[in-house]
Amino acid sequence: MTRIFEARAPGRAERGATRPAFLGGASGGLLRRFGLWAVLVIVTVAFMIVSSTFRQTNNLENILEQNAIIGVVACGMVIMMIAGGFDLSVGAVGATASVLGAAVAGHHGTLLAIVAGLAVGAVVGAANGFLVAWVKVNAFIATFAMASIVSGLLYVATSAQSEQGTSAFLSAVASNSWGGIPIVFLVFVLFLVAVWLILTRTRYGHYVYSVGGNAEASHLSGVPVQRVQMFAFIIGGIFAGAAGLLLTGQTGIGQPSAAADWPLEAIAICVVAGVALTGGIGRAPDVLAATLVLGVIANGLNQLSVSPYWQPTVTGAVILVAVALDRYNRARRTTSPPPAAGSDDATPLATGQPSNPAAPEPASGGR
Repeated sequence: MTRIFEARAPGRAERGATRPAFLGGASGGLLRRFGLWAVLVIVTVAFMIVSSTFRQTNNLENILEQNAIIGVVACGMVIMMIAGGFDLSVGAVGATASVLGAAVAGHHGTLLAIVAGLAVGAVVGAANGFLVAWVKVNAFIATFAMASIVSGLLYVATSAQSEQGTSAFLSAVASNSWGGIPIVFLVFVLFLVAVWLILTRTRYGHYVYSVGGNAEASHLSGVPVQRVQMFAFIIGGIFAGAAGLLLTGQTGIGQPSAAADWPLEAIAICVVAGVALTGGIGRAPDVLAATLVLGVIANGLNQLSVSPYWQPTVTGAVILVAVALDRYNRARRTTSPPPAAGSDDATPLATGQPSNPAAPEPASGGR
């Protein structure tokens, strides 16, 4: 085939060869990286303008406090979703950890209550991970069934009655503030930083993205796919257990019916944050922005006396818009040149390089 080359005047740049970053150039663009944070700022400022009660300091602190616990759950969910799964049992785990934590704290102290709550999450997470990774049960079926089993056992053990009891430590963490910022929100940030470090600074984090992107290719490259998936569910279960303990400290009571909405709320946060339901894509910092965006919208609608029946409608619309914009941005990325290896937007999937120097190179048989 004869290829025709067009002559251009020296020094004349090709039209569209270099575009500003915020217009979607090869570097990924500021819009993709900070777009959700911009939405958070715009929505917050808009509610501050139209509602005098929204901009009060106490209300802003309430937004941080009320959304911190579901944010902790979302921190665990983001690892599971990037690895290619999700967990519908986090609500049952949270309720069980809350009831168990209240019961143990009242008789054996705070330390054993914390250990018991986290152990519940680890055990249920390990069971979910075993079913999904080793038995090859679909994540939806496995975690939905586990949620039913755990909730049923909890109702039987408690006779559907609440459990009174908490500890001074859990109450202080869940209810007090430090420097005008709720301590429970700072705990959420600490969990988020831990997730960010796991995903970006460890070999396991590289494996999580690899398994979520293509489990079969990862297996051929020597990645322990089953162990990666199972550990992701264990982490998610532990985070759900920690959230249940924080809920006990916040309410002073363990309720078997609590946390029923946690699974869908946590998944919604991750979806708004740009985490792909198919796995392999997602950024931990965006979970913070997504948690606050949904929390600000819910609180702002309450301050404007909008009917609570309309609030799920608005939340659903926000999720649909976020998914549509995310799909649009990814479609544009597929038609643009890959980012340079040294750029900020270069990822293991984009550059073909491991995110951790310690990660092994793919075996020749997996190519």
